[in-house]
Amino acid sequence: MALSKPLAAAIPVFLLAWLRFGIGALAMLHWLPKPAHEAPLSARTRLLLFLESFLGNFLFSICMLFGVSLTSAVSAGVIMAAIPAAVAVMSWAFLRERIAPRVWGAVACAALGIALLAWAKPAQDGAGAGAARFWLGNLLVFGAVLCEAAYAVIGKKLTGALGPKRISSLINLWGLLLVTPFGLYAAASFDFGTVRPGTWALLVFYSLAASVWTVWLWMTGLKHVPAAESGVFTVMLPVSAALVGVLALGESLAGLQLLALGIALLGVLLATLPVRAAGAAAGR
Repeated sequence: MALSKPLAAAIPVFLLAWLRFGIGALAMLHWLPKPAHEAPLSARTRLLLFLESFLGNFLFSICMLFGVSLTSAVSAGVIMAAIPAAVAVMSWAFLRERIAPRVWGAVACAALGIALLAWAKPAQDGAGAGAARFWLGNLLVFGAVLCEAAYAVIGKKLTGALGPKRISSLINLWGLLLVTPFGLYAAASFDFGTVRPGTWALLVFYSLAASVWTVWLWMTGLKHVPAAESGVFTVMLPVSAALVGVLALGESLAGLQLLALGIALLGVLLATLPVRAAGAAAGR
């Protein structure tokens, strides 16, 4: 998220997305063939792969980018704090997962931490926009929340049928197909000569990180972690973005923002602490 900021300043958003998925597709070509131990793709699995990419890659990016442009950054940050709760509710509704009390506590910590993080930022990015634009922006950001929650829940279903590497390559390929028309349109009027060599290097790293490494890590983790519990880790999206902004982009971090990071990390700790041995034995 943080590294996309300087890239978006140099390359149009849709062209940036197209290049990202294209580089990712080249890097994961050897992950596309079906392993011998996997069953052929069923119609249901194909649909889930499409929805995973359409909601988690394509629609999420559109809702987030345009939503933030219409509302204030503070409002967007507070709304995004609802991702862990949305994942927990969706996992309960669609996967029939039981939500432990401490996971709900972790969700509360995540929401409080990101709300504080948003409150600590100055109001900007459209705070003076008309009421209609402002609420439309809020609705779009909330749509991004639902897309991210669906990404976690659908990913959990996919890990039961496919390996993490193949899931990563297939949903990236769908993302490339979906964004190609918009990418070609943006490329037709873009002067590629204005992009500096350092920006191209950053683009390659960003593409490999966003489309390959992190997706593979996420899908590998989902094989062993309930979707509701994994949702708490989405709190690390704005947390890690803030840290990269401070360490790599030279942005400042106030005391209230540090408090927000601490509360968010407490939520992750609550969600991942092992169950007591005595309780586990009593349940046998």
